[in-house]
Amino acid sequence: MAFQPVVPMSGIGGWKFLQSTYDKQLQSFTNSPQVRNDRDYMIEKFAEPVTMDDLLKDTRLLRATMTAFDLSGEEWKKGFIKKVFEEAADPESTFLARLNNPKYTALAKALKPENGVISLEIEDVAAMAVRFEAVSFEVAIGNVDDSMRLSLNYQSEISTIVGSGSSEDSIVYRLMADVPAYTVVRTALNMPSDATKLPVERQAEMLKSGLKKALGVSSLADIASPEAVDKMIVRYHAMKSISEGAAVYSPAAAALTLLGGGSYGLGSSASQNLFLSSFL
Repeated sequence: MAFQPVVPMSGIGGWKFLQSTYDKQLQSFTNSPQVRNDRDYMIEKFAEPVTMDDLLKDTRLLRATMTAFDLSGEEWKKGFIKKVFEEAADPESTFLARLNNPKYTALAKALKPENGVISLEIEDVAAMAVRFEAVSFEVAIGNVDDSMRLSLNYQSEISTIVGSGSSEDSIVYRLMADVPAYTVVRTALNMPSDATKLPVERQAEMLKSGLKKALGVSSLADIASPEAVDKMIVRYHAMKSISEGAAVYSPAAAALTLLGGGSYGLGSSASQNLFLSSFL
């Protein structure tokens, strides 16, 4: 029987519990037969050179590989994946830059096919196997509580989204293009649901302003710091708890709840979760 992750409560308490038990739960999960077998299959296949065509034909290998780069569910886009590899092999191509998707960029750079053949070093395969385990665990967590999966995804992906030496425009547009991360941010910042109807440029400005104000940073490059990431995720769960309890709160009471307590401005519902988590 496959190991099923445990998240005993929702909200901040559930997040704190997951953080404190993450390593043990991940180890139990990765030792389960299905995960172990898929990981070992990927390691075995990439121990030898693999042609790009063989990768695309091998459904099991392609699924595991795409999962390792948090692209699970997109393995059916074989024509697009092939184009990504082909364009990545062309030093004059600007395709990946225009695509502005860090996950596909990471996939292309990691596999780096040359003349249609993928040849990886042992340490590169090992790193990919570790990523496969972590992302697979995130998926399993999502089957228990999707908000926890979104939180884990944000925690692991925000550094990639921010990048190194990127302009603030690049960061904000990459963030908007990453649906899971943007979902966390939009909820945490309490952005109006109809904001997506605004021009993209206006959305980007709202996002820049909201991030800097909520996280207390002067540069978007700082939103990937451990402190800012933790603050964002806690705020996400606080706002989500308030949103889900909207039926019993008036708008004024909800505002007072958010402002009323805790180092992050957490309200009674969120604070209760945090209090309970101290006993786990």
